[in-house]
Amino acid sequence: MWRPFFQPYHLIIVQDGDPSKTIRVPDGFDYKLYNRNDVNRVLGPKANCISYKDSACRCFGFLVSKKKYIFTIDDDCFINFSLHRYVDAVLTIPKGTLFPMCGMNLAFNRELIGPAMYFGLMGDGQPIGRYDDMWAGWCAKVICDHLGLGVKTGLPYIWHSKASNPFVNLKKEYKGIYWQEDIIPFFQSVVLPKECTTVEKCYIELSKLVKEKLGPIDPYFHKLGDAMVTWIEAWEELNSPRQGSTAQPNGFEKK
Repeated sequence: MWRPFFQPYHLIIVQDGDPSKTIRVPDGFDYKLYNRNDVNRVLGPKANCISYKDSACRCFGFLVSKKKYIFTIDDDCFINFSLHRYVDAVLTIPKGTLFPMCGMNLAFNRELIGPAMYFGLMGDGQPIGRYDDMWAGWCAKVICDHLGLGVKTGLPYIWHSKASNPFVNLKKEYKGIYWQEDIIPFFQSVVLPKECTTVEKCYIELSKLVKEKLGPIDPYFHKLGDAMVTWIEAWEELNSPRQGSTAQPNGFEKK
């Protein structure tokens, strides 16, 4: 089903969970496959900023990509044929307005906003999961507003056939549901200083505010603030002009 859509493009596949399991990709695709061993090898001690056993791990793909535009999708999504002729129905989200970004139906200009697309600390070893795209969306939106960049939303290109258990999901999400009573007002009130003229500078400043304003709610936000800084450090290391083939996958590349 996806072959005519994906075949013309370069694919980055981030394998979550057990790295010893083999993912078989059909012939005919230009792709790179990364597992947890690759994350650890590429990032070294900074690998702890990439989530484990959560869809938040997808942001590792953003980190190592060299393409200008990125489109994300989950492995349990399908083409939304019912909306195929209407997918151009989009609207610009007003400045100062937040939105619920969806990580499985997302496209962005990596050169403009890539460093803000960090999906946080979620999943294994963390008190929260499945809020990765929401967090990234809130962070990215306040930074876009500050830098004068536009954000659009609209009808989805995909139809999601949820493969996960809703009760297990609720267990992962319940703290996020509780915490967002404070998180959303926090993002609504964020004001970044005029000295923050790049996405990286904005994100570092935002990490400080996360620790200062949300830290009293739970120690998790101090850990998250530190991870946000680590993410930017990793981004700058992997995307410096001197970087070459450091981020090559462990033998899983096909053209």
